[in-house]
Amino acid sequence: MANTERGASLLTLLQQLPTSGARAVEVFTNDEGTFLGVPQLARDVAGEAPYMNGGDSDIDAPIYRWQDGRFVEHDALPVHGGEDLAYFEITGRQFLATAGIRTGKGPYELDCDAILYERAAGKWVAFQHFPVFAAKQWFAFSLDGRHFLALAQGVVIEGVEPKNPRTSCIFEWNGERFIPFQTLDGPWGYNFAFVSFGTEHFLAYADHVGGSPVYRWNGEQFETLQLFDESGGRAFRFFEANGMLWMLHANLLHHTTLYRFEGGRFVAVQTLGEAGGRELCLIDGERGFYLVRACFITGTPKAPVVVPQSEIFEWREDRFELVETFATSAATDARTFTIDAQRYLAVSNSLSAEIRFRTDSAVYRFNG
Repeated sequence: MANTERGASLLTLLQQLPTSGARAVEVFTNDEGTFLGVPQLARDVAGEAPYMNGGDSDIDAPIYRWQDGRFVEHDALPVHGGEDLAYFEITGRQFLATAGIRTGKGPYELDCDAILYERAAGKWVAFQHFPVFAAKQWFAFSLDGRHFLALAQGVVIEGVEPKNPRTSCIFEWNGERFIPFQTLDGPWGYNFAFVSFGTEHFLAYADHVGGSPVYRWNGEQFETLQLFDESGGRAFRFFEANGMLWMLHANLLHHTTLYRFEGGRFVAVQTLGEAGGRELCLIDGERGFYLVRACFITGTPKAPVVVPQSEIFEWREDRFELVETFATSAATDARTFTIDAQRYLAVSNSLSAEIRFRTDSAVYRFNG
């Protein structure tokens, strides 16, 4: 489905990246340039039957550098069973947090070390190690001059007993390192989103089996404001429009829902798409405000059906309208970035239609 109203596609394919089981895309800019990191879950093993939770997870996360209008290979970090890279800065110091769900080639070890790196003398140097269990995402945010790092982790598998802490949690920067701040209830975490609206601060947490809560800061810690008590939580996004706070929630097993904050709660106002949505990317373009819904799989891990396209919606009169679909292959993430006034979109693809990990990810020019 092309963007028929505008007469041309919102996306122009710029580059394909040879990734394997890509689970996220992290674009960041520092004094050395603009970079794209891609954590990878696994590589295919010759002779092994297709299985989305199989493969060799002892794999690196490539880091590309923007050069002459495209990304070129630059560096790599050992992020086994890679799920996430998160770049952030604190008082001029540059950090890159890494998260992997497992190590090994089968059987797998879900008790791992997540490593926080700091940039020093042109290199990423290990700064702090965290014992984790099936880690999925790091999320850095700040409020009232305090710096936090939230970890989404955990999985529920019969017969697997974690040795490391299993629940999602929040760490706080004490000026020298991150220390435990608050433990959350979720047993199978995926994602966070944070927003400050007026004098309020909200943190949303997506969990696959424990329900997905939105927390409100009470001045000392985060307390539950509202719980979306359903399985399949994958991602949240906040935005402001027309003087109101809005929230999007992607649920892999159902649809994506748009909420408006009113009366002290988030109230559902629109459903978007069908099952399979995994990640959400908001784009404030030159000609409009857009939502990219990265679509992953339907079915089950043992019998997955790769969703072959993702969707772009445009914000129109307090709701999103579908304006374009584009080819993806079990997409796991989408990030937008701008270089020299040109906006781009990076998308990670994780599986082929044949349930193989070796699948290109893509970088597009965004024309909206």
